[in-house]
Amino acid sequence: MTRIILLTSGKGGVGKTTIASNLAYALTELGEDVIAVDANLTTPNLGLCMGIPLAQHTLHDVLRRETKLRNAVYMHPYGFKLIPASMSIKDLGGVDVGRLPSVTLSLLGQADYVIMDCSAGLGREATSAIAAADEIILVTNPDLPSVADALKTANLVKKLKKRIIGVVVNRIKRKEYELSKEEIEGLIEAPVIAEIPEDMEVARSIAAKRPVVDYNPNSPAAVEIRRLAHKLTGRPFKYRRPKNFRILERLIGWMT
Repeated sequence: MTRIILLTSGKGGVGKTTIASNLAYALTELGEDVIAVDANLTTPNLGLCMGIPLAQHTLHDVLRRETKLRNAVYMHPYGFKLIPASMSIKDLGGVDVGRLPSVTLSLLGQADYVIMDCSAGLGREATSAIAAADEIILVTNPDLPSVADALKTANLVKKLKKRIIGVVVNRIKRKEYELSKEEIEGLIEAPVIAEIPEDMEVARSIAAKRPVVDYNPNSPAAVEIRRLAHKLTGRPFKYRRPKNFRILERLIGWMT
């Protein structure tokens, strides 16, 4: 059975695209057949992050009925499939975002997981993306504006009668001014299913156009994204830090 999962939030810049691209790869590592879809039609970045910024056929072409969906599906070197969106402003013309649910429906049976990246906000584009998915993951940062916007999105998701799997809290710095897991769960009324720390390796991996899960699989963010992938598949997650990490920790302990 194909699970269609959308990563969304009410606020831009919280890290949806980074998590979507890495989650697609982490699920592929677990042996799942995955299709990643860039459903952010106005400001798409999924293809850019995955090293396919200028595809010949895109989701925009499909929504304009200019090509078949199969022509916009690309096999990524990391083993999953990608349906990119166009980064050209001129390709926004004539796009029928209302067709997104029916286009996504045609992916049923084509993969184990369809991971969709979504535009920020609560407009028609985001609403169509939510309608196209079966399950929703809300992505937020641990600050009040991000959580407040995630709450607005959660209310829209409930209105559309879609299931919220949970909340991914991204870019956690463990500062006293950040909202806690319990506070976020209380505000959004959904469980926090992943807590991803601030990690410079993410920025480096984006520059290298590689998922951080591959770029540095032992980095804090990569470990937590892999933990999330295991949770979604129902597999237990067992992680042991490399020996050199433990030695480094001991050295730091002796010096402090």
